[in-house]
Amino acid sequence: MQSSESKPASAQSSWPSPAVAWFGVGVLVLAFVSSIASRIVISLLVDPIKADLSLSDTEMGLIMGLLFAFFYAVMGLFIGWMADRYSRRTIIGVGIFLWSIMTALSGLARSFWEFFLARVGVGVGQAALSPAAYSMIADYFPRDKLGRALGVYQSGAFFGVGLALIFGGLAIRFAATADDVSLPLIGVVAPWQLTFIAVGLPGVLVAAMMFFVKEPVRQDIAPAQADEVSLGQAVGFAWSRKRIFLAHYTGFALLALPMTTLATWVPAYFMRVVGMSPPETGLQLGLIVLICSPIGVISGGWLADTIYKQGRQDAPLRVAILSAAFMVPFSLLATTFSDASLALLLAAPFAFGASISMGLAPTALQLVTPNRMRAQISAAWMLFLNIITAGLGPTAVGFINDAVFGDPLSVGMSIAMVNTVSVALGGLILFVTLKPFRLAVQQQEAA
Repeated sequence: MQSSESKPASAQSSWPSPAVAWFGVGVLVLAFVSSIASRIVISLLVDPIKADLSLSDTEMGLIMGLLFAFFYAVMGLFIGWMADRYSRRTIIGVGIFLWSIMTALSGLARSFWEFFLARVGVGVGQAALSPAAYSMIADYFPRDKLGRALGVYQSGAFFGVGLALIFGGLAIRFAATADDVSLPLIGVVAPWQLTFIAVGLPGVLVAAMMFFVKEPVRQDIAPAQADEVSLGQAVGFAWSRKRIFLAHYTGFALLALPMTTLATWVPAYFMRVVGMSPPETGLQLGLIVLICSPIGVISGGWLADTIYKQGRQDAPLRVAILSAAFMVPFSLLATTFSDASLALLLAAPFAFGASISMGLAPTALQLVTPNRMRAQISAAWMLFLNIITAGLGPTAVGFINDAVFGDPLSVGMSIAMVNTVSVALGGLILFVTLKPFRLAVQQQEAA
């Protein structure tokens, strides 16, 4: 990898052509789809994995949640530092290749430790994607077009979740009726193992495509010394704006929590309370996420760009606050009915509203962060996001359901309580941050 060179601001006034920029975003979207599918598909294969590898619920929970999030988040900080200094395209390409191969190897695991190490490899590879991708996209598009571009990129997450739910449900149906499969050079594999191999290997092609993407020139930077992008400087900058970043990280992470419950606990609500089978749940929820969530995240980015052009420098926060207000009634009601038609009808606007803020969070970060620190600050955001969404959210639903209701059939009420409180609190935090955020944007534009 070649170190990114500093160029005078005057030499960096031109942006890549739309074709170059959108091709880059398109490949990054494919990478995001592959990333999320590799991460989510395991949640629908828990029982056959447990049976074949003799694992407990605790061991599966650690592999899917805490341990995966730990390695993903910690490595993300280091990779974010690299992405602020070296070729982001190369970093992402290597990451895609790593998580794709390790996803396939997850299907060859024969013990807890083999499966654990494979999933750690998946987490480390995926940590290379979003911080570097946010930084690249911010150098592809001017600020008044950044919201929709990041919204399109974030839509990849929802395509990944939707496809993982759909094909995961089909895999469960296949596993219930199919015999083991014999593969050349590998031997006999169970249907769940074949699923991991089938999900992982196509990512290698996406990794190859990444090297046809143009590494954009870093915009709006002046000549700098090599140590300008040191971790210490990034920490110092973040500390100088700690109120902004802490409010951003907390508020947007709370708004992202309903999407986490949609991927983790809402399937249990549809199976336990509504009475759908696992394949039917995967298909119905997968289609809803596949259609409604990309529309939500792209609409949020488009609206933020429109408001930004009108001179509202806090546009991403304003749209996020509107999404929080929209989500309160749907969070309260969407998982409280046992009728299948009504539950599915409410799931559509729930998925739409829960997605709106997902592209706004990275957009807001790019507006208040110097170019040379964007990947590191974004990596810190991903760390915070994982703590709240992967750690707090699913745990809170399970705890409330056991400690407050004590009934597996009350899982929908537990989801509703967690989501309603999180979106209301997240919206309030961002609301009181509007003025300091505007001042931070003005300071960055003047720098």
